[in-house]
Amino acid sequence: MDEHVHPEVRRIAADIDTMEVRGAATIADAVARALRTQAEESDADDPEAFRAELRAAARTLHGTRPTAVSLPNALRYVLRGMSSPTVEGLRQDIVQSADDFCQRLDRAQADLGRVGANRLRDGDVIMTHCHSTDVLACVEAAVEQGKHIEAIVKETRPRNQGHITAEELADMGVPVTLIVDSAARRYLNDVNHVLVGADAVAADGSVINKIGTSGLAVNARDRGAPIMVASQTLKLHPGTLTGHTVDIEMRDTEEIIDEKRREEIGSPKVVNPAFDVTPPRYVDAIVTERGQFPPESIVTLMRELFGEGTEEPWAEP
Repeated sequence: MDEHVHPEVRRIAADIDTMEVRGAATIADAVARALRTQAEESDADDPEAFRAELRAAARTLHGTRPTAVSLPNALRYVLRGMSSPTVEGLRQDIVQSADDFCQRLDRAQADLGRVGANRLRDGDVIMTHCHSTDVLACVEAAVEQGKHIEAIVKETRPRNQGHITAEELADMGVPVTLIVDSAARRYLNDVNHVLVGADAVAADGSVINKIGTSGLAVNARDRGAPIMVASQTLKLHPGTLTGHTVDIEMRDTEEIIDEKRREEIGSPKVVNPAFDVTPPRYVDAIVTERGQFPPESIVTLMRELFGEGTEEPWAEP
């Protein structure tokens, strides 16, 4: 590791690596603050040495969780602010960019919630899949506006994250009906909006989210229920601009069936993908803290915030 990387940056990198720090927004906030610390504490005496230090710090952070979309997005946002010809000017560039990023991040979910709430009408019934704090922010804002919202919540096998959603909606005073995943189509006729979150959003407007999202979206389109994706811009995946695909995590098969039972039923092969990809044609709107967008327009916002996707400002020139 580069000797000029500040100890605080190394500590934060270690915490991200061991998942002491986890969650898209939490990781991004920690990364931006780490770059700010590197800039404030740097004793570099010329601009190129300063830039090299910041790149080294960014590489240390990037190497911890290279597949976490929010991490490189935070690095890109902060490092793209470096434009001054002097060390002191560069230091201020980084501090200003990091502060701006963290302030936007701090407001993002509440801002997103207000945008999403405007799509919900008094008396609407929503259907949810998995557990998304961005989705819950939309419902909470609608309830605070005095709207009566009811929810049909899919349990979301195999980990039953829908139970968390059900509990948090009930705490807001939202009447909840819990259903098994395979019952979704039956109840879509009673639904005004399908609300889902996103693990990542690709440049073409495809949505990577908990397995089962794509099937729900296809059924919802057939039933005429609009599909709203709630996603902070932190989840946009600039790498997809240049043809990178999003890896789908395969999880432990014990989540589905224990080994003893698997052997009892003939030892079938078991697969447990965590996510799937919903094509943009099944998505009506992607709601972000910057407003709502049709999926085909998300690429414009992605370029505005994070560049062209080929940029790796942490790499050595």
